[in-house]
Amino acid sequence: MIEAFDAGILEFFQQIHNPVLTGIYEFFTSIGEAGIVWILAGILLLIKSEHRKYGCILLLSLLMCLIFGNGLLKNLIARPRPCWRHPEVEMLIGIPRDYSFPSGHTFSSFAGAVSIFYWNRRYGCIAFGLAALIATSRMYFYVHYPTDIIAGAVMGTAMALLSICIIQRTEEKRRK
Repeated sequence: MIEAFDAGILEFFQQIHNPVLTGIYEFFTSIGEAGIVWILAGILLLIKSEHRKYGCILLLSLLMCLIFGNGLLKNLIARPRPCWRHPEVEMLIGIPRDYSFPSGHTFSSFAGAVSIFYWNRRYGCIAFGLAALIATSRMYFYVHYPTDIIAGAVMGTAMALLSICIIQRTEEKRRK
């Protein structure tokens, strides 16, 4: 059942390929590489002292995504990417060398979006839109299954919420 779900959605993305959409998705997948857009957002939040707490939340959540997602889960689960299993599919971007589950782009994007939403709802809504575009780009380019994306979104959200709790408790302890 899960395989049919994954295959159906990936097939949909294969059917909508066109040069314009490919260019758009190349942009979004590239700014999601290594969480760069979210790292930059975190650094920008660190600049002003009144936003520093939110920058710490964002950067801590990204660090936890890196350790838990890319460092632990990808290697523990070792799920092959769809492009590895179906080499007959024409690739529009380079083939990643690490495992598929969970999607690191999605993991960090949703951690970033939740963290930004916690700081500012208006910017957070924009961040969620960006996270969704980055996440769908990974299916468009046939490098992640939809279940990798869903797991990345859920776990990225969890890492951001955990980071919020950690930073709030740290602040409370400092005040005492």
